[in-house]
Amino acid sequence: MTVYFIGAGPGAADLITLRGLRRLQTAPVCLYAGSLVPRELLDSCPPGTRLVDTADLNLDEIIAELVAAHRAGHDVARLHSGDPSVFSAVAEQMRRLDTLGVPYEVVPGVPAFAAAAAALGRELTVPGVGQTVILTRTSARATPMPEGEDLATLGASGATMVLHLAVQRIDQVVAELLPSYGADCPAAVVARASRADEIVLRGTLADIANQVHAAGIRRTAVIVVGRVLSATHFPDSHLYSAARDRALGGS
Repeated sequence: MTVYFIGAGPGAADLITLRGLRRLQTAPVCLYAGSLVPRELLDSCPPGTRLVDTADLNLDEIIAELVAAHRAGHDVARLHSGDPSVFSAVAEQMRRLDTLGVPYEVVPGVPAFAAAAAALGRELTVPGVGQTVILTRTSARATPMPEGEDLATLGASGATMVLHLAVQRIDQVVAELLPSYGADCPAAVVARASRADEIVLRGTLADIANQVHAAGIRRTAVIVVGRVLSATHFPDSHLYSAARDRALGGS
């Protein structure tokens, strides 16, 4: 049988993909992170589904659940918040399953940074302003960052930066980005993107930290820094230009 690593989306229950929902509706076993995955999604599980909250489980215990289900001949819906490709801890689970010969499939989901951009009403790649997006985090109490991936080094490019798992260190984030971006650089924080209790803060590197502290935001938030957040004067994209030769194909 198969383990399906399903991106459950950023928070709103209706932001799961159709494929993810179909897998969820047929799997007799479902593992989910209770602190992040909306409870409404679990209502889509078939009657009698074995529901396992992984919030208090370590990696060995999670793998044991997956293997037990596989040996019993059951498919597993393994729900991860956001999209499995970014900061999901899916890689080590897949590595274990590869070793054990347990088949799996990854079902993409809506990532938190996309939900944050939607809440801000902004495109993160604006012609002539910013065409590169850096997705990163800070180390804090998590796994140390690889050499050369510190904020000062990454920020030297001036590219739009999106930070996950970093809002608790907002003061340090600002301090490390100020030399490259400047105090007047637009910055935003979106907490609990797409949920009913979503919070959106807009400002600059000069004041965003104070806004975060005042709002009491400590987790489940995305930080966005870059000139694209306030860009209004920029050239139209070549994608829909009247001068573009559409015989060459493309959207």
